[in-house]
Amino acid sequence: MAPERRTGVEGVAQDGPGNSTVIGGRYRLQERLGRGGMGTVWRAADELLGRSVAVKELHVDAGGGSAGALREARVVAQIRHPHVVVVHDVVEHEGIPFIVMELVDGGSLADRLAGAGPLAPAEAARLGLALLGALGAAHDRGVLHRDVKPANVLLEAGTGRVVLTDFGIARLAGATTISEAGAFMGSPEYTAPERMQGGEAGPAADLWSLGALLCAAVTGESPFRRDSVGGILHAVVFGEIRPPAGLGPLVPVVRGLLERDPEQRLGAAEAARLLSACAADGGGAEPVPAARHAPAERATRPGGPLPPESGRRRALRAGLVAALIALTVGATVTATSLLGGGDGRAEGRESGATAGAAGPSRSASASSSPPASPSPAPSPSASPAGSVRPAPAGYQVVADPRGFSLAVPAGYRRTTDDQRVFYGSPDGSVRIGIRTSAAPAGGPLGAMRSADRQGAETNPGYRDNKVVPTTHDGLPAALWEFTWDGFTRTEGARHTFDLCWEQDGVLYDVWVSTPVGRTAEARGHFDAALDSFVPGVGGSASP
Repeated sequence: MAPERRTGVEGVAQDGPGNSTVIGGRYRLQERLGRGGMGTVWRAADELLGRSVAVKELHVDAGGGSAGALREARVVAQIRHPHVVVVHDVVEHEGIPFIVMELVDGGSLADRLAGAGPLAPAEAARLGLALLGALGAAHDRGVLHRDVKPANVLLEAGTGRVVLTDFGIARLAGATTISEAGAFMGSPEYTAPERMQGGEAGPAADLWSLGALLCAAVTGESPFRRDSVGGILHAVVFGEIRPPAGLGPLVPVVRGLLERDPEQRLGAAEAARLLSACAADGGGAEPVPAARHAPAERATRPGGPLPPESGRRRALRAGLVAALIALTVGATVTATSLLGGGDGRAEGRESGATAGAAGPSRSASASSSPPASPSPAPSPSASPAGSVRPAPAGYQVVADPRGFSLAVPAGYRRTTDDQRVFYGSPDGSVRIGIRTSAAPAGGPLGAMRSADRQGAETNPGYRDNKVVPTTHDGLPAALWEFTWDGFTRTEGARHTFDLCWEQDGVLYDVWVSTPVGRTAEARGHFDAALDSFVPGVGGSASP
């Protein structure tokens, strides 16, 4: 059988150092460093000047050809900054375009996170300052990077120099997210919500990406990683955003950079000030292993919801649909990364609250976590006859696939992540959350007290908090109640009620979160949910 035909130089150069492929009459390819969706990067020897270089082979199938290579090289050549990769040359070999760049030995931030684990907050702050400088130099030239992520940040061994690379999808300010060919340009986990519209975006979009990258640098995971592209896009545009536990002094800058409204987003100057303070502070909190930082709804409480602004919701939804269409028609989802490598994963959520009196259950955990995928509320008729409790006027009883039934206000929409279920109001301001898990050794009261101890760390402005033991349907339970400031100026202060109880070895947790000033409404929804809650309806009740 004839060997499979390879494009470009991979068939010749893939065997490592010592091969004979020379391009441009002077660059001898030696070994492949990485491969992305739009290009392959090689280590090469510049035989004319006697130095090592990196050579990026642009994939012909990715489009652009020599014109694309020249455009990318010109974009980067405009930006002179110590933290931006240097471009030396552009050449062609057998019709394939190549960009010759400086070789940064040491791998990418993605490599570092996968191999050595997360950075300490102060170290991440220094990295963030370097990237802010690189982005500032690009923005001063009217260039948006549009793909700031760990795989595109190189860490030079020995010197610690941080280098932003891969401007392959960079555009002048005002360019669109959806390419002329219908491809989604960029990495969804690090893409700002305004770019999800497929419309115009400015320098603030790169700053959003930097905020997501800082989360990944300290926790090992992107705050928007989900199991599907649709889930990622929904999390970016609509899901609640909670800076994960372990960010320590980086929380204010991450919160500011992950503000959905670009006009309210933290600017580069203020971000630099906050990062400088964190870097100068030294050490900071210890880095959090990736496995620990995924939010568990009970004791970890890594963060609270950041609902989108109602005024932008319709435009963002249209953009999300456009992006999903682009992705599902076979377009390239992730742009090339210089050295390849994956990015981490993370999620966040808001915590709940406790009712005031120690008596029969009444409390709710505020807020939910970024809903991964919306779905219509289960039909009330799906519940087996006689197995559900009646709903008050204005509510409907839903039999949830996760294994329980309860009453929620009519018109509320169901969303889920891998651990929790949420029912939210049409405007996203009111959230009812439910989670089941294995009962902990300390029981409901121990779980709530653990969450309360972390309240100030995970909920900005955490106050008016209390945890009390109680019962629910005669079973041991705990109530938690608190107020906090929300994660953005547009969200504002919120109040949460949360109740958890143990039943047949399962810990059930039900919470309600609303804006301050609507606590009476929250208490009504909370009481209705708890009075109507029945386990074992609609699916498996096992944790």
